[in-house]
Amino acid sequence: MALRRKNNSNTASGLNISVKKNGAEYTFLLNGRLDTLTSPDLDAEVKNVIDKAERMIFDLAKLDYISSAGLRVLLGAVQGIDGRGDMVVRNLSQAVRDVFDLTGFSLMFTIE
Repeated sequence: MALRRKNNSNTASGLNISVKKNGAEYTFLLNGRLDTLTSPDLDAEVKNVIDKAERMIFDLAKLDYISSAGLRVLLGAVQGIDGRGDMVVRNLSQAVRDVFDLTGFSLMFTIE
């Protein structure tokens, strides 16, 4: 299992992204805020693996906040893997879960 880390330290409230690889399964561990400033970093990480991935897991246990820009990245990921594999979003905090519920995104994703 390989692990890569990306630290977006150029913003006061950044996002730490850790990517674990296990075969064709990629787990994205997110810590911080996924917003307009940080979503391009996650988008780049997803694009690096989308063609190789058969399963993508987004672990949001340490995600404090998600904006519409962050939701767009997750939507692009689920659309990119559709038909070739599956995607799971897990460990949503109540604040992040509320955003998913209010936007209808909780119906679009497999949430664990």
